[in-house]
Amino acid sequence: MGEEVAQQEFSRADRTRYREKVRRCLDVFARMLRESLFDSAAPMTGLEIELNLVDDDGNPALKNTEALEAIADPDFQTELGQFNLEINVAPKRLQQRGFSDFEDGVRASLNEAESKACEVGAHLVMIGILPTLSEGHMSPSSLSGNPRYRLLSDQILAARGEDILIDIAGTDRLRTTADSIVPEAACTSTQLHIQVSPEDFPAYWNASQAVAGIQLAIGANSPFLLGKELWQETRIALFEQATDTRSEELKAQGVRPRVWFGERWINSIFDLFEENVRYFPALLPICDEEDPLEVLERGDTPKLAELRLHNGTIYRWNRPVYDVVEGMPHLRVENRVLPAGPTVADTMANAAFYFGLVRTLAEHSRPLWSQMSFSAAEENFHVAARQGIEANVYWPGLGQVPATELVVRRLLPMARAGLDAWGADPAERDRLLGIIEQRCLVGQNGASWFSDKFHAHLDEETGDRMDALRATLNEYRANMHSNEPVHTWT
Repeated sequence: MGEEVAQQEFSRADRTRYREKVRRCLDVFARMLRESLFDSAAPMTGLEIELNLVDDDGNPALKNTEALEAIADPDFQTELGQFNLEINVAPKRLQQRGFSDFEDGVRASLNEAESKACEVGAHLVMIGILPTLSEGHMSPSSLSGNPRYRLLSDQILAARGEDILIDIAGTDRLRTTADSIVPEAACTSTQLHIQVSPEDFPAYWNASQAVAGIQLAIGANSPFLLGKELWQETRIALFEQATDTRSEELKAQGVRPRVWFGERWINSIFDLFEENVRYFPALLPICDEEDPLEVLERGDTPKLAELRLHNGTIYRWNRPVYDVVEGMPHLRVENRVLPAGPTVADTMANAAFYFGLVRTLAEHSRPLWSQMSFSAAEENFHVAARQGIEANVYWPGLGQVPATELVVRRLLPMARAGLDAWGADPAERDRLLGIIEQRCLVGQNGASWFSDKFHAHLDEETGDRMDALRATLNEYRANMHSNEPVHTWT
C-alpha cells in the first residue's frame, strides 16, 4: 500500500473498468491454480515489523521522512503515520540457523537505524500502540507524505459517509471520532509470512485462523490508547474500527467489515480471493495496462495488479498473498495477528511458535478445524484481545482452558515438532520456545508488564496519567534495547 500513485480522483467509469479488470484477474488466477504454475519447491518464511518514532521524552516524533533519509536503508519504508516506519526483512528458510540469521539481521538493522534516527531527534520503539499518542496526533496532518495514504483515507471516509467512530470499552472507556484513518496508524504489528503450495494453502490458513487467539493471548502488547487503559491488545479493536467503511445501517444489514476475521474454514486459496472480489467494492480503482490473460498465454507470469491491490485493501488477520519474484509466482499466508515488540528476542520467539505450531496442525492427519467451529476460533480471538495472557480459550477435547496452560501442556510440543519438520536448529528451537514457555509460566507479556508498571508510576507521579505513560514507555524502551525477553523484566 506504500507505492506511489498519481491518480487522486476516480470516475464511475473508473470503478466499472476496475471491477471488470479485477474479475479478469480472478479468472486468470483460477486458471493458474488449475495448471499448478506456482513455486513451492523450497518454501521461504518472511517477517515485517512496524515501528513507532518517539522523541527523547517518549512523545510521538512525526519525523518518518527525516528518519528514513538518515537511515538510508531500502529495507526501511514509510508507513501510514508520520510517527511510523516499517522494516521488511529478507525472506529466509528455517533450516540450519535460519532463526539466528533472522534475529541477528533484525537486531543489526534496528540498532543501525536507531543510531541514524537519533541524529534527527527520533528513537525507534516496537510496541503495538504507542501509549503516548494524544488526540492531537489523530488529525490528517499526521498522515505520511505519500499521496496514496491520503487517497486511501479519503476513499474510506467517502465510502463511510461520516467520521470514523472509535468506541472501545475496557478497564477505561474511550469514545472519540476521527476525520481520517490516522487512528489506523496507531496500530503497529509484526507480520509473519509462510510460502506454501496451492494444495497446502487451505490447511495453513485454517491452522493460522485456529491459533490466532492463542497468539494474541501470549503476545498481547497494546494496553493503552489516547491515555486510556483498554484491551490487552487494543490494536485489534482499533484496527477493526479505524478502517470500517460501513455506516451503522450497513452494519445492521450484515455487510462485512474490511478488517475481517472471516466466517468459514476454506478449501482453496481461491475462496478468499473470490470472497474479496464478491463482497468488497474497490477503494482504489487504479487499473494497470497489463492484460493478464494475454501475458499468461504467451508463457509469462501476470502481475495481477488489480487483484493484488484490491486484496491489499481488505485487512484479513490472516491474509492470502499472491506475489511474483524473479518471474515466478508464489503464494503466502500473511499472519497479521501479532503486535510489534517488545524485543527482537520476543518477536523471534513468537515467530518460532507460530511457524512450528501451524506446520504441525496443517500436516496433522485429523485437522483441528474438523473438530472446532469457526465461530469458536473467532471468539477465542476477541477474548484473547481483551484479556491477554489471562484469557481462557476454547480448545477441542479440553473445553475452556487458560491459554497459558494450553500452550505449555499441549501446544509447545506441537510447535517443537513443527520446527523439527522445518529443519530448524535444535538449540534455536529450544531457546525460542523456552521464551514462550517462561512467558506463560511467569504470566507476563508486554501488555501485562506495561499495565503493572504504569500503575506503579501513576502512584509515584501523583495521578498524572501522561507523565506515568511517558515514564513507563521510556523504561520499556530501555528494556527493549537490552533484548532480554519481556518475562524477565521487573
